Amino acid sequence: MRTFSRLFPIGVSLLLLTVVGVPTAWAGSCSVHQTKANDIVDTAVKAGQFTTLVKAVQAAGLVETLKSEGPLTVFAPTDAAFAKLPEGTVAALLNDPPKLRAVLKYHVVAGKVQAADVVQLKSAKTVLGQSVSVNTSDGVKVNQANVVKTDILCSNGVIHVIDAVLLPQDDLLDVAHKAGAFKTLSAAVHAAGLADALRGPGPFTVFAPTDEAFAKLPEGTVAALLKQPDKLRAVLTYHVVSGKLAAKDVVKLKEAKTLQGQNLAIDTSVGVKVNNAKVVQTDVAAANGVIHVIDTVLLPTAASEGTAAR
Repeated sequence: MRTFSRLFPIGVSLLLLTVVGVPTAWAGSCSVHQTKANDIVDTAVKAGQFTTLVKAVQAAGLVETLKSEGPLTVFAPTDAAFAKLPEGTVAALLNDPPKLRAVLKYHVVAGKVQAADVVQLKSAKTVLGQSVSVNTSDGVKVNQANVVKTDILCSNGVIHVIDAVLLPQDDLLDVAHKAGAFKTLSAAVHAAGLADALRGPGPFTVFAPTDEAFAKLPEGTVAALLKQPDKLRAVLTYHVVSGKLAAKDVVKLKEAKTLQGQNLAIDTSVGVKVNNAKVVQTDVAAANGVIHVIDTVLLPTAASEGTAAR
């Protein structure tokens, strides 16, 4: 739990920045008739054409962060940009705060990067951990989005307005969700409050038990863990190793230290086993790490004893 807590405070703070937007009529400054510039949030609210972005920032709980000192650079999609997304996408994001925060963080770069600096770049690393590409061959594009207005200077950074929403590459949770075989694991991650961490920069190596693996646990074990967030976090973090360990790296190890603190035993004498679990699929790639699929849930000593005692 403590390890995961340290993983995302900075990312969560910065992702709020995505709240920004500015009407075309504005002349490149967050304050037109004021001596003091507005911050990113106030600018977005007053602009009038970033209502979806503002709503998203509020739903993600990032307003105070976006009002922080920064400086931050925000590539801010307009309402028209959000309207281009497939039907239901915005509603789904608003109902999934961790995923929403990841999307918002993907629009934010640490520091004050003005237009003159942007055009000299080929890519820029966002606070999500993934990079956006910058193309200046025909105007300025960030990934697939056109930059339609630049250098909206604010008290805590700068806004560049874009005409499309930037969507990051699939992270560990996205990959698990799309696989369809990790519904129990996904539900447990959200119940334990670890979704933000597993959507963070990482990288992480996850030994992921399938739904069938969870079904092998004694009756009532999953239900009991879902009611005990601390034990659930201990069990889940026992499946995660810091760093990106491909299969070729794993087979060279005798053990691996997990984020929970205890070590996993690795046995390659017959296939590959992690503790008592067989690795049934390897090297499932994600933007922030790698997944190895296992057929049994791993239980750390304390959690195992505690669950059995119940």
